[in-house]
Amino acid sequence: MNIRALTGFLDPGWPLDPKRLAAAAACLANARQALGEAGYTVQTLRLATPPPQEMSRPVPPAERPDLARRLEAESFVHGIDYTAIGPALPEEPDGYAAIPDVLAATETVFASGMFADPEGGLSLTAAAACAETIQRTAHITPDGFTNLRFAALANVPPGAPFFPAAYHRGGPPGLAVATEAAELAVDALRDVPSLTTARRRLVSMIEAHAATLTRVVQRAAAAGEMQFLGIDFSLAPFPDPARSLGAALEACGVPAAGLSGTLAAAAFLTDCLDQAQFTRTGFCGLLLPPLEDDRLAARAAEGTLTVKDLLLCSAVCGTGLDTVPLPGDSRVEALTAILLDLGALSLRLNKPLTARLMPIPGKAAGDEVTFEFAYFAPSRVMALPAQPLTGLMAGPGAVTIGPHRT
Repeated sequence: MNIRALTGFLDPGWPLDPKRLAAAAACLANARQALGEAGYTVQTLRLATPPPQEMSRPVPPAERPDLARRLEAESFVHGIDYTAIGPALPEEPDGYAAIPDVLAATETVFASGMFADPEGGLSLTAAAACAETIQRTAHITPDGFTNLRFAALANVPPGAPFFPAAYHRGGPPGLAVATEAAELAVDALRDVPSLTTARRRLVSMIEAHAATLTRVVQRAAAAGEMQFLGIDFSLAPFPDPARSLGAALEACGVPAAGLSGTLAAAAFLTDCLDQAQFTRTGFCGLLLPPLEDDRLAARAAEGTLTVKDLLLCSAVCGTGLDTVPLPGDSRVEALTAILLDLGALSLRLNKPLTARLMPIPGKAAGDEVTFEFAYFAPSRVMALPAQPLTGLMAGPGAVTIGPHRT
């Protein structure tokens, strides 16, 4: 099992304080070395900041591209692979408009926009702003790839180490672990007589790895004067059959991911995650990104797996809509509609969800889509089952949506 990311969380100051960044980078590097000695490959080191509006000196939207450029340059010097500036917030509508400029100005900086949270509710205005950001970002490069670095966030707390969702929210610097653990599910389901046996194996695997990761990273974090925030032990895939969450779903007995039974298999795997004991942060769910999983990419290409299937899996601890290739002419209003569905799920179920939607310029539903990117598998553009909303749902403002009461 690989570690997708070691993510540090801190306020870097504005103007940037190189000493803060250097100290966090050194702690991350030491944690990577210690994990390597324990037998784990750490793929990337990352840093995440607070929302720019909430940094020790707030960064106005007009200055955020400069913040991103300087953060990218300092991170490169200190061996940090990727950085994320915290989300634009519903109370600062101008923050969303700056995001495409932030992404166009950099290559390794990620960004996000919050559009739903328990306090503010489901913001119709912010969802539309996120949708407009997605559409503008799609045209930064001809292939639409830049939307890899933007996510719309619904009910996502600070301290989640997966990008683009990661952000800090005050207090001392922190450190969290993001796993690439789909292969554990594949292994647990291999040659077992029952789902009960598979559950026992998977829970045992998760707890064993989590105990080692906690011991090693906690020690490195303490030495670097950073808080250990926990492990986002999500079953994240890689485009390889042995590390495919789609393959794990089908190993449960589903003929093809997306057919009836997929939701039950997804619920089974997330229930195993829930039963495992470890210090948690972030999603701790199923990452179902069609472009990052060769089996899911194939099912999406053949039309078996749809956007609605992915949204349905979000109800049983999927993590949302991730790396979903969409038609290049997807309208802002249609993107807004799908975001509102995702946000409503996040608030009713009281769980974090994200949307990383990727309209592909010049492509229509069913067209082939490929990228020269090691983490992506070839697939086809998926249909967007949405049309512009009208009436009350098309207005500005926010809607209060509380969690389900039993």
